[in-house]
Amino acid sequence: MLKYKYTCCVYNHLLTSAMTNQFKETTVEEINQVMQRSHTAFEAFQKKNIEEKSVFLDTIANEIEALGDPLLQKASEETNLPIARLTGERGRTTAQLRMFATMLREGSWVEAIIDTAQPDRTPLPKPDVRKILIPLGPVVVFGASNFPFAYSTAGGDTASALAAGCSVVVKAHPAHAQTSEMVYQAIKKAITSCNMPDDVFQHVHGTSFESGKALVQAEHTAAVGFTGSTAGGKALFDYSAQRKNPIPVFSEMGSINPVIFLPQTLQNNAADLATQYANSITLGMGQFCTNPGLMLAVESSDLQAFLNHLGNRIKEVQPAKMLHTGIHTAYEKKSHAALEQEGVAIVEQATTEAKDIEARPVIAQVSGQTFLANPLLHEEVFGPYSLMVSCKDKQELITVLKSVSGQLTATVMGTVQDLENHSSLIDLLPSIAGRILFNGAPTGVEVCAAMVHGGPYPATTDSRFTAVGINAVKRWVRPVCYQNWPDNLLPLALQNSNPLQIWRLVDNEWKK
Repeated sequence: MLKYKYTCCVYNHLLTSAMTNQFKETTVEEINQVMQRSHTAFEAFQKKNIEEKSVFLDTIANEIEALGDPLLQKASEETNLPIARLTGERGRTTAQLRMFATMLREGSWVEAIIDTAQPDRTPLPKPDVRKILIPLGPVVVFGASNFPFAYSTAGGDTASALAAGCSVVVKAHPAHAQTSEMVYQAIKKAITSCNMPDDVFQHVHGTSFESGKALVQAEHTAAVGFTGSTAGGKALFDYSAQRKNPIPVFSEMGSINPVIFLPQTLQNNAADLATQYANSITLGMGQFCTNPGLMLAVESSDLQAFLNHLGNRIKEVQPAKMLHTGIHTAYEKKSHAALEQEGVAIVEQATTEAKDIEARPVIAQVSGQTFLANPLLHEEVFGPYSLMVSCKDKQELITVLKSVSGQLTATVMGTVQDLENHSSLIDLLPSIAGRILFNGAPTGVEVCAAMVHGGPYPATTDSRFTAVGINAVKRWVRPVCYQNWPDNLLPLALQNSNPLQIWRLVDNEWKK
């Protein structure tokens, strides 16, 4: 049986009975029909011109905003997230849609490359060769529970796939099924007003693992986007491998996001660092894929001072409800398991007792030697929990860092002198994470062209791609080459006159 643990941007089909949604379960037969319709819609949608697709994305954003406060209230009711947080997340979601519309209008994302013919070249003539990116086909997106807007129905996976020219089928997350349904209806309005194919976007419900498997293995599924656990993402990846024709599965999975505190900055800034990281660890009750779940430093009196300050800050944090019962149960189980390990000590926890499905923030500490010997301590605890690994010296710090698997982020807190004194450690960071931070907190992912939200396995199933920013579109496309084709039959982006007026690489020179 496919089993999902709860983690970053969680997706979990094995929900408790209290979370079973009110919508009809989509059967395997119905899923195959949905994917057939998605394929038909894709064939029509990919022929729509740039402006039509751009207006469609803008209209989806407008329709989501038109849902107003009732959407925010329903999302808060289903997820326990505060209205202020959800207001910001909705803004991020609509901004993402408009960002991709702008990307389409600019046009160079298709990576048009032209190598013109050289018929007189010796000893052999050179053909005319031109390359462009084209959409893969119907994309299946699995909604995430802790971002009901930004990583869900109309989130980054959906927005980037539609921008690529793909049709989309979203598997609603049962933890906020009604919110997902409201957003789906907004997208349907946009489809009608923009005269898009009716099935360019479809929406299915379900709580069984069979529905997830069926979506991945349906004949017409061309790619999959998933945000959730390592177990869940790997299972979907394996389902793809079992197909007659394997397809790409882009899973963003678990991450403990190591933060390295270097000596000089601990000496200079212990109190301020403690405040910054108490806020980051407990932001949203730790329910972020970029939550700093692991801290590393060399033993010293300055480290102890930092932990004292951090403990004082953590004691003041009020427990708050987690997204749902399943996530709370998993947090309790995994945090208790970690704290029961030999050599693990509690630095501090929130003074106020947790009740109902509230999470109680906790900071723990362990030696570098114990951490290296116990793989369980390397696992993510999804919630307001972080483990400080106290290393005996710089070499053990490097060894501990090398033992950490692929991550979404890795952070260094230090001075310029610290960086110079730890060059060997700094050199390791690109091999560990997709985003490397200096003197900041990893929580918070800016939606911009340069952002990389991905990393080496098990952070993602393919470290070459990002789930955030305009380059997220490249997950849903593939290159195709046209050789010696008549100019008028080429895609517009490759025609000699450059009717789209986009940047192209022509005979190894960028031209517009």
